[in-house]
Amino acid sequence: MQPVLEAHATGGFALWPVAEVESFGYIPLSGELTSREVGTAVMCIAACNDIDPEDGVRPPRPADPLGSFLHGLLTFDTLFAAGGLRVTDSATGVAFMPGCCNGLEDWREWHHVLEDNGQVWFGHDPDPRAERCGDTVRLTVDAEQSASPVIELPVTDLRNLLAGAEHDLAGFLALAVGWAERNLANHSAVPVIGALARALDLPTPAKPPAGNA
Repeated sequence: MQPVLEAHATGGFALWPVAEVESFGYIPLSGELTSREVGTAVMCIAACNDIDPEDGVRPPRPADPLGSFLHGLLTFDTLFAAGGLRVTDSATGVAFMPGCCNGLEDWREWHHVLEDNGQVWFGHDPDPRAERCGDTVRLTVDAEQSASPVIELPVTDLRNLLAGAEHDLAGFLALAVGWAERNLANHSAVPVIGALARALDLPTPAKPPAGNA
């Protein structure tokens, strides 16, 4: 299980260094990313929320390019991070992908699957569904297809996978602290980290990581 972000093409982006990615792929998040990969992930999350403010609802955009791009990330009450949790069966190669109706901000909804008869839907066309059946969790890649590939695993394994996914998200956020201090102006680094924490439904880190991003 990996937390993944939906990628946005980075061509022409010049506000900070980024790694080259193509649209419609996914960027796995963890504490093992390079500085440019962290920059790409931050760019993607900010881009998800880069929406013009409506009159009187949010403050107007700043004039400077950096402030303008980060404006939605820093002013929306509810943030969106396109992506989710990707589960791959290493034995069969079956991949359970994030759906269209959830983002990484909703990753904790997976815990509902651990409840008795718990079930979570993640989107449509395809319709990925996770459900608990006794002591087994069944992940159906497309519940609208009778012959859909599935992944089955014990409930205890899902608990461990979710703990690992949370560890990966926290590791990424820790890297982002040091990255923001190096790549963003001092006045925006702290609020950006707070916004990233909200977008990933995690506590705001108290201090930068010991290693380098």
